[in-house]
Amino acid sequence: QVQLVESGGGLVQAGGSLRLSCAASGRTISSYTMGWFRQAPGKEREFVAAIRWSGSITYYADSAKGRFTISRDNAKNTVYLQMNSLKPEDTAVYYCATDPSSAARYYSQAKYDYWGQGTQVTVSS
Repeated sequence: QVQLVESGGGLVQAGGSLRLSCAASGRTISSYTMGWFRQAPGKEREFVAAIRWSGSITYYADSAKGRFTISRDNAKNTVYLQMNSLKPEDTAVYYCATDPSSAARYYSQAKYDYWGQGTQVTVSS
């Protein structure tokens, strides 16, 4: 049983930055794959980034490469998403998720067992 709570969203201008946090409780997530997804109004939820139990192994959607950085602090049971050079098309609710069982198919939302409630990110022009 894992509970996930996202925070750090808000309203920023294009070109600005935000750092999202996902705090886990209930279980230690040090050996879990963690992922970030987002969903814009009227669109399907899409993969953004993922990180394996080893923080040196990360994955990014093409839209996030070069701008977003996923990281984790296992001592704090928390995963982060640093978002730089934000664009209006980044506007969405951002969700974190975790899979205790495998690092395979990190890009698939069906893989993940636990999800947070989401945090809103709005990027203005």
